[in-house]
Amino acid sequence: MTRFRPCIDLHEGRVKQIVGSTLRDGGEAPQENFISDRSAASYAEQYQRDGLAGGHVIMLGPRNEEAALSALRAYPQGLQIGGGIRPDNASLYLGAGASHVIVTSYVFDGEGRFDERKLAALVVETGPQHLVLDLSCKRRPEGWTVAMNRWQLLTNLHVDHTTLNQLAASCDEFLIHAVDVEGKCEGIDEELVAFLGGWGGKPMTYAGGARTMEDLWTVQSASQGRVDVTVGSALDMFGGHGVRYADCLAFNARPSGT
Repeated sequence: MTRFRPCIDLHEGRVKQIVGSTLRDGGEAPQENFISDRSAASYAEQYQRDGLAGGHVIMLGPRNEEAALSALRAYPQGLQIGGGIRPDNASLYLGAGASHVIVTSYVFDGEGRFDERKLAALVVETGPQHLVLDLSCKRRPEGWTVAMNRWQLLTNLHVDHTTLNQLAASCDEFLIHAVDVEGKCEGIDEELVAFLGGWGGKPMTYAGGARTMEDLWTVQSASQGRVDVTVGSALDMFGGHGVRYADCLAFNARPSGT
């Protein structure tokens, strides 16, 4: 059964909603949809009160560590964390209360080539039971390809069922960002969701483009209930107007199988 999973996106130490594809190394600032006056820890405490587990904290660039750690400590074992995770810092976040660390760019080299040795080194540090692989999917003519380094570089890793089968032994879950629609509130990539649900070999959370409650139900139907979903810029608690947080709680509380 598809569940709503919460998120805390951090940029320059503050909770924000931004258009992910506008992140750049240097140059002009990213497009910001929302900047919260609440702390990361206050969101974490709310998710804990409301019984929402398995959400993710994403550090978008530097100067987010303090805010991220405060959220993890506020909701021990209730949140996953990603953004610059490596073998030398993964234990810091797991020790602070993260249930899992989320990794994308580290398992590739500087040219975007997937490196099995780097993934193996990370698994030694975290164990597969504490690792989430973030496959940020960029649509290509032949399907989807993972993008890294704030989605600026396409890698050589194509996302298909063979790839998912190969990676599944090294992780506990997958986080799938739909790069082309992330942060735009223009609707989900239903084809990608259906593809992910057709595999269904590990827990998965889809992120990107959700703008109404109907999109959550679409993820349920398109994935056969095998893929969870997160909502960012459209959510009322992040300044959006398309999805009410209270409705997401009700979505999770519905009877099993609906």
